[in-house]
Amino acid sequence: MIETIVRWSGDMEFTGVSGSGYQVLMDTIPKFGGKGKGPTPMQLVLIALGGCTGMDVVSILKKMGVEISGLEIKLRGERKMEHPKAYKEIEIKYIFKGKDIAEEKVKKAITLSQEKYCSVSTMLAKGCEIRYSYEIV
Repeated sequence: MIETIVRWSGDMEFTGVSGSGYQVLMDTIPKFGGKGKGPTPMQLVLIALGGCTGMDVVSILKKMGVEISGLEIKLRGERKMEHPKAYKEIEIKYIFKGKDIAEEKVKKAITLSQEKYCSVSTMLAKGCEIRYSYEIV
């Protein structure tokens, strides 16, 4: 079982503490009573998705014998207008850096992550459309 604690620090600022002791500061913009000291919870959802699928893809490529020198994952989420303003669609763009990276292996690694391994993606896909693309530079 995974456990965390979230503590209110005043105004709209909260600190999440993972079971292993790592801390994440959350806040919101002044328009909503915050001071912009950290990412919003919905931004953290996108960050979690990027980290989850990124870890999968790197691991899968490594097992396939593909060496990359860099990976950047850009995520964009569009939210519904009505409350609770959940994401209605998310776009993920993977940007791989390296030499002689086989495109078919990149595509397979991303597909495996999105359709089989990434638990964050699986949860989010139940409520919104997730699209992805990739680029090899």
